[in-house]
Amino acid sequence: MKDYKNKFIFIAGPCIIENRKTTLDIANYLKELVSRYPDVFFIFKASFDKANRTAIKSFRGPGLIEGLDILKEVKEKVGVAVLSDVHCPEQIKAVSEVVDVIQIPAFLCRQTDLVVEAAKTGKIINIKKGQFLAPQDMRYVVEKAESTGNKNIFLTERGVCFGYNNLVVDFRSFLIMKELGYPIIYDATHSLQRPSAAGGVSGGDREFIFPLSMAAAACGVSGLFMEVHPNPKQALSDKHTSYPLDKVENLLKKTLEIRGITKSM
Repeated sequence: MKDYKNKFIFIAGPCIIENRKTTLDIANYLKELVSRYPDVFFIFKASFDKANRTAIKSFRGPGLIEGLDILKEVKEKVGVAVLSDVHCPEQIKAVSEVVDVIQIPAFLCRQTDLVVEAAKTGKIINIKKGQFLAPQDMRYVVEKAESTGNKNIFLTERGVCFGYNNLVVDFRSFLIMKELGYPIIYDATHSLQRPSAAGGVSGGDREFIFPLSMAAAACGVSGLFMEVHPNPKQALSDKHTSYPLDKVENLLKKTLEIRGITKSM
């Protein structure tokens, strides 16, 4: 896996592995797109299981075995780094044998055993800040990962609970967490969810993804995390906030332009 330092980290892919073809098609599309931007470090993301869906009948994905097989094909045939999330320590060994980045979901960021076991792999660990945590309290989560000797850590801001069924982004959190010494990623799609607000599924405000991404870039984030889909309205998970594939390049291009300005300040 090539070095991500001094590059803009772009983590993108579907919320969930819907099927093999769609996953590979999205990965190929994103790889070709990002190849035009040499200052971007691309990581393809997709979940093999969404364990925290609102309703029992919601689509969760293909599961661990089939999901990892698909992600392995993405890694080998498309030739990109891959990320997926884990929900219990028992999954970590199998996941670490395939992915380049292990993600700790926001709801689980305080689960000590999960964070420590993931960090023990030596892989990059992308830890999402819980919707219930102050940014300064992420230092305790970081200390858990660092206790293993692993310093390959990303921290991702995905909004904080604001009343019922709503999230907001406190842009001060980017600067606060940056003091911890690790790359700070802005989750541009999950942060605009309206959790459980759409009749048993999460709603969201897709129209704000672009402007908030620009604002995050102005704050000097190290990267963006986005869930993307060729037809968001048909996505099997997070259809209200998945970003259209055909609009991704414009967003990425504008983000890099703003990043260029802030780096020169």
